[in-house]
Amino acid sequence: MVNQTAFIRTPARACVAALLLACNLACDSSPTEPAGPVEVVPMEGLEGFEAELDSLRVELQIPGISAAIAKDGEIVWSMGFGYADAEEGRPATPTTPYHLASLTKPFAATIVMQLIEDGLVDLDDPVSQYGVDLEADGVIRVRHLLTHTSEGVPGSHYAYNGGRFAELDRVIRVATGRTFGELLVERILQPLQLSHTAPNPRHRAFYLTGLDRDAFVAEMAAGYELRGSEVYPMGQPTHFSSAAGLVASAEDVATFSLAIDDGQFLEPETWGSVFTPAVSNTGETLPYGFGWFIHYHEGAKLEWHYGYWDSNSSLIVRAPETGMTFVVLGNTNMLSRPYGLGLDSNVMRSDVARLFVESFVLGDEPLPGG
Repeated sequence: MVNQTAFIRTPARACVAALLLACNLACDSSPTEPAGPVEVVPMEGLEGFEAELDSLRVELQIPGISAAIAKDGEIVWSMGFGYADAEEGRPATPTTPYHLASLTKPFAATIVMQLIEDGLVDLDDPVSQYGVDLEADGVIRVRHLLTHTSEGVPGSHYAYNGGRFAELDRVIRVATGRTFGELLVERILQPLQLSHTAPNPRHRAFYLTGLDRDAFVAEMAAGYELRGSEVYPMGQPTHFSSAAGLVASAEDVATFSLAIDDGQFLEPETWGSVFTPAVSNTGETLPYGFGWFIHYHEGAKLEWHYGYWDSNSSLIVRAPETGMTFVVLGNTNMLSRPYGLGLDSNVMRSDVARLFVESFVLGDEPLPGG
């Protein structure tokens, strides 16, 4: 059951529609028809972990979030908090689709690693053989794009760079004659029957899914931005690539993680390499594997990724030793913006991640709903 909350909504619906029509990749309030702010208030009747998570939502001023926890082969808890669309009064639910931004990368890395298993790509292939031309002091190889180690002297250091990661689109296309979107839909989305996941509906790749675009968009979370101390409606991105642009629900992302736990898509040895931190040319252990961050906290291994764009954010934390996954998606950038997650690569900087890890991975709190 999804709980609902009250919002104080000052803008008229017509004003918001005009604002969104004028937006593309970003938007600013119109000087003649400004968008009014949306006040974020707590939900009532919540207890324990749910109340703490909703309290963080309010503190971070996110109109709506959706979250899920999976354990031992099934989704054991999921819930929406606040509103997916404040102007429409539509509550967030566990199946509400959100823009994932960079949380697209784990899906893309799975496809690339499949091509490696198929013998169509090698981790040590120079990316130049796929038509990728990037500046560097040496030869950039496929593994460098996957691990964010392609800048400067390739393999020398980690530097998160979504633009360079997106060059894997070209690697996929040259190796297979097909697009990332085609392989994503055929190899992951359709086998898992992820009906609330698709390439960005504002991109032509969406139509690969066969889903009804209007119906899908009607369920999606609207975008919002924090300006100073107030939250305003904001347009959504149009981009889709191996680096960003996938749209999904919390339950669908958790289902993808469960498929990983079940050994789907890749051989066990390949999955092991995906979740092994890269090592620099000088032997330094780096914070990123193949499409995933790897972090160790008080002896617990955490496999994680975040997403961050102007009007959305996302987070997944996998704790493989406990068989648990936590997914949380939001319709502002505030799940990611305050924490600098891509810079120091410490997921425990996130208040939301810390709540999950300390409660259930390191602690013995009972799972909500259990």
